[in-house]
Amino acid sequence: MKKIGKNILLFFDKWLITPITKFILFFTDFLKNNGREIEKFINNKQTLIVLSLVFAFIVFFFVDRNSDILINKNAEVLYNQPVTVEYNQEAYVIEGLPTSVDITLIGRTSDLYLARQYASNLNVSIDLTGLSPGSHKVKLNYNRTQMSRNIDYKLDPSTANIVVYEKVSETRELDYDILHKDHLDSTLILDNVDLNRNDIIIKGASYKLKQVATVKALVDVDDINNPRVGTFSLKEIPLIAYDDEGNKVDVEIVPNTVEAQLKITSPSKEVALQIIPVGDLAFGKSIRDLTPSVSKVTIYGDSSVINSIETIPIEIDVKDLSSDKTFNVNIQKPAGVREISNKTVSVKVTLDDVITKEFPDQHISIVNLNSNYNAYALSKDDGYITVVVRGSSDAINQLDPNTISATVDLSGYGVGEYDVEVQVHGDDIKLNYESKTKTVRIRIEEK
Repeated sequence: MKKIGKNILLFFDKWLITPITKFILFFTDFLKNNGREIEKFINNKQTLIVLSLVFAFIVFFFVDRNSDILINKNAEVLYNQPVTVEYNQEAYVIEGLPTSVDITLIGRTSDLYLARQYASNLNVSIDLTGLSPGSHKVKLNYNRTQMSRNIDYKLDPSTANIVVYEKVSETRELDYDILHKDHLDSTLILDNVDLNRNDIIIKGASYKLKQVATVKALVDVDDINNPRVGTFSLKEIPLIAYDDEGNKVDVEIVPNTVEAQLKITSPSKEVALQIIPVGDLAFGKSIRDLTPSVSKVTIYGDSSVINSIETIPIEIDVKDLSSDKTFNVNIQKPAGVREISNKTVSVKVTLDDVITKEFPDQHISIVNLNSNYNAYALSKDDGYITVVVRGSSDAINQLDPNTISATVDLSGYGVGEYDVEVQVHGDDIKLNYESKTKTVRIRIEEK
């Protein structure tokens, strides 16, 4: 290894280091011994001309090799350049016009660079002045007055097939839609919307106007600042024209916005909870008391909805219940109710031993009889029954016999005599009502 390393060093010393050292020494001695001659040679006019020419060729060669970036042609695409159109907008409607084009610029890189600087001042235009209604093929023009003439360009598209229609107008009734209505607080109702105008004018091609089924103002609840009970004003409400399938129709609407007065209210009503036990208690047991944690709740919603609600039923499952128990029940909002003051209620069920008591001579009422008929009980026993009531002693002792209702339902019956089932009801849902007589004989005659 030492021998190999020594040979390598000798090789470099002989063929590289020694020759370079000799050249440097020779060049140094040459300069020392011939300094005056060299200075005289350099200052010679012919020498300077030759050296200048050599350096000029070197510079030319360098520039020529690196000039492609400045001289060679290149291409650049300007995408989505807007198109401006000149025509009588009050008299005509144009269809088929491109809204933007792509412009391909071809030229030297330096010229393309300048073209990019002026791109915002250049535009593509179509002059439709003087065209009559009908179909036309028109050429798009590129304004290149500020662009170098060394640049070529290509438009995509370069032409357009358009149709010119006469613009007509019609008056239409204005309606409105409410957007984001559910974003209102659940206790609030957008009670009324009063637009500042009832009709508008639509303009466009006659076939387009025939497609318009309705024009609506889009009233957006989100545009109301801090919505609460009161009256609010909204401005610049946009108008949209729709066809009979709910699709937007592109026509001109005059005016294109309206104003509106919005009235927000909070209709509410207090209603009772109706506790309804479901299922049969354990044998020998009855309900003595049903005690809810709240007996009434406040409901919110449209007045037309909440005014028809008198009670909210709350069902509790008491099947096989044999001892007192408290139930926690979710209160279901009735259909159309937006909010309710209580979401849950606890109901304490107190049990007692069952007793039975009879209430005789309860009159039977006839319901759902056709107005063309009269109905009669065939005997006193068919007109009066004994009602058997089962429940706790406290509930039965407080029971008013007048709250017991015995009926026979004659819906669908015609002239003749029938055995009809007796139905018994009572106001106290803690009690069980049953007729001792299951059916009675009824005669139906024409009036």
